[in-house]
Parts: sequence; C-alpha cells; structure tokens
Amino acid sequence: MALTRRQVTSAALAAVPLGAMAAEPAEAGTRRPRTLYIAGDSTAAQKYADAAPETGWGMALPFFLHEDRPVANHAVNGRSSKSFVDEGRLDAVLAAIRPGDFLLIQFGHNDEKNTDPTRYTEPWTTYQEYLRMYVDGARAKGARPVLATPVERRSFDAEGTARPTHGEYPAAMRALAESERVALLDVQAWSLALWQELGAEATKTYFNWTPTEQDNTHFNPPGAIAVARLVAEELLRTRVLEPCDVVRLHDEIPTSWITWPARLSAPLP
Repeated sequence: MALTRRQVTSAALAAVPLGAMAAEPAEAGTRRPRTLYIAGDSTAAQKYADAAPETGWGMALPFFLHEDRPVANHAVNGRSSKSFVDEGRLDAVLAAIRPGDFLLIQFGHNDEKNTDPTRYTEPWTTYQEYLRMYVDGARAKGARPVLATPVERRSFDAEGTARPTHGEYPAAMRALAESERVALLDVQAWSLALWQELGAEATKTYFNWTPTEQDNTHFNPPGAIAVARLVAEELLRTRVLEPCDVVRLHDEIPTSWITWPARLSAPLP
C-alpha cells in the first residue's frame, strides 16, 4: 500500500511520546525532557506481537536512559537512508523534533541492496548525500544529529572469526561524521567486537534464531538489550549525553521487560 507524505507524517506524529509534545516550560529545578529520535531500519525498529521474539534495539534503549530523555523510535523495517527520505519519513521526524532534541541516524543494511533502486545508495556518494539531509535537517530545527554506524550481522568464518559485512558504508559514515563535525556512535565496530567475544555459538542466543528461523540480522531480547547498551555507552563516550542521562548501564536487564504490543492497524509498508 502506497502512503502519501501526509499519511506518513500523521502516523509518525501519533507515535511521538507525550513528553516530547509538551510546550510548557519546565518548572524550576527540573530538566526539560529532550527526546532522542531514532531514524533507522529493522534492526532498531519497534516490533509487534506478530513478530515476537524479534526485537529492535530501539525497543531496549529506554531502559538505559533517564526518564527525561525519552525515545521516539521512528525506525521502520526495510528502510534505507534513501527510502526513509523518499517516503516522507524524515519530514515526519523533522515536523515533530524540537530544539535541544537528538536525532540518532542508523542506516546501512538496506542501502547495500544494489538490485533495488528504491533503496540502494553508493557509500561514498549518495549514501553520504542522504545522511547529510538528516544532519542538516536536525540542525535546522535546533536539534543535535548523531550518526551511528550500522550494527553488525552475525557472520563468522571457518576459524570462528567474526566478519564485517557492511563493506564501505561504515567508513563512509565515519568520514562524513568527521567532515560535518557530527558525533559518531561506532556501533558497527563495537558490535563486531562483542560478537567476536561471544563466539559463533553463543551469538545465536542474541539473534532471532528460532525453531523455524535462523536470522543472522535481527535480534531477540538479549541481543537487542546488548546492542542498546552499546548505543547508550557510545552516547556517553561521545558526550552526546551526560552521566546523569544514563541509567542501569552496568545492570542486568531482565528480558521480561521487552514487550511486543498488538498492532492497532495494518503494518506500514
């Protein structure tokens, strides 16, 4: 089903936390909520009951952030930096975002699909050009853009070494972050190191491996929690957030905290 930009914008605004929509100034002695918006793909996206146990890391990120740093997760399955823009989804985010908020941008998985012209971007040209639209758009709204290299898939060679799978896309994002002076969360590097530490067998318990599916791209609750923790650590390391913004960074997070709501309507395409 094709959606108009107006429909996409309306659906996205409906998903914004109430705290992010409040216009009243904070009372003396309290901090104004500053929302962290996520623009990304299925690895970060909200999942619903019909997809459980698949879990996007954006679902777990709120567990590591103070309550006055709410998350508005606009990541959508199957999107690239290009298709997210072309469908009007970036416009929807920019319509909601406010000065002082954050826009966390993670794309790469679907930009790599060179047989699909609606999603494919070339790392050193169109990928960077589309990412720059997010950076410029956030800054024009007084928000802070944050680039995040794409989280790694589960891929090991015969010797048990975790292999990078994203080609030149992480390097292209790193270069853009440096040239545009944008904070960079190197989720690709840290997730690759984590998969190597865990090993080929143990990582199966972090990805969406079920009796009927062997998915080396998407996460189950332990994997989503682990990646969300990496994201929170990187937000702290890069000083995007302050120590008082981050909670439970070294705590065990029960997987029972992950829930999958029922869909209220047909899924967006």
